[in-house]
Amino acid sequence: MSDHKHDDCGCGHDHSHDHDHEHEDFVLTLTDEDGKEVEMALVETFNCDDNVYALLLERNNPEADGVILRIEEEDEEMVLYNIEDEAEWERVQQAYEELVAAHEHN
Repeated sequence: MSDHKHDDCGCGHDHSHDHDHEHEDFVLTLTDEDGKEVEMALVETFNCDDNVYALLLERNNPEADGVILRIEEEDEEMVLYNIEDEAEWERVQQAYEELVAAHEHN
């Protein structure tokens, strides 16, 4: 995926908190490494350290691997960034695994 995407959320949600509901209607288009546009559905947002992250799944291929991107707000727009720092990725992966485990126990 490219370094970052500018997508105005416009959904009225405060993305700085945890959600128990799915964002089945929130779809955005990302460009992959080959320049192909891919529709991604926002499945979950979660916190790790002082950042918020989004789990996105390919809309037309739910069997494909998900993508986790960091969410930042710039000029009142939601901006998604790849996680390029290995230490940050390890913390995010651990936080996501804990989130999945908590959902399985409910």
